[in-house]
Amino acid sequence: MQKDKIILFDLDGTLIDSTKAIYESFCVAFETHKKEIPAKEIIIAQIGYPLEDIFETLGIDKKESMPYILAYKEHYRKICKAKTYLLNNAKEAILESYEFAYLGIVTTKTAQYSKVLLEYFGVLEYFECIIGRENVTKPKPDSEGILKALELMPKCDKEKAAMIGDTPLDIIAAQRATINAIAVLSGYASLELLQRYTHQISTDALEAIRSLKTL
Repeated sequence: MQKDKIILFDLDGTLIDSTKAIYESFCVAFETHKKEIPAKEIIIAQIGYPLEDIFETLGIDKKESMPYILAYKEHYRKICKAKTYLLNNAKEAILESYEFAYLGIVTTKTAQYSKVLLEYFGVLEYFECIIGRENVTKPKPDSEGILKALELMPKCDKEKAAMIGDTPLDIIAAQRATINAIAVLSGYASLELLQRYTHQISTDALEAIRSLKTL
């Protein structure tokens, strides 16, 4: 089948579950600096946002957040492979979509760790580009990451490009980039929240990419 589409995936909550690794790394960052650890549900609710924004939400001023971010990253690097998992049907979604589309990743996780994890799961080779936090000035919900990914992909009609993600950040970024957006329920946002931003909602990434075959 000739490829004439582009599919961009978010990572956390869309293709992988790194909740354990992320939560543990936040705990270590707060413990390192002798700060009380916020409630688990509050931390988890922030997954998908850039680290500097999450720490600010958790009470750490942005001007003071870098030591926390470094402590987080140091621990995350050690445990990310062991405590991250491919979501149900994620590999199937990647393999099936690769047959008819060029694939990319647009995430607020760094491209560095994204590549490590995708390689660990044996799927890095299927992606044309990985756009992470260090590759953009303005992360999602800004459209910069998506537009940068599209520039790096083989040329394709924009009407045949889509972003698949699990949070409003992904949907808003896609809408601002004027490409199709499909939300998935495999991640961190509820159905009720996602319905405020889109009516295109799938159970998981595999269901989402199957809906794009006839795009």
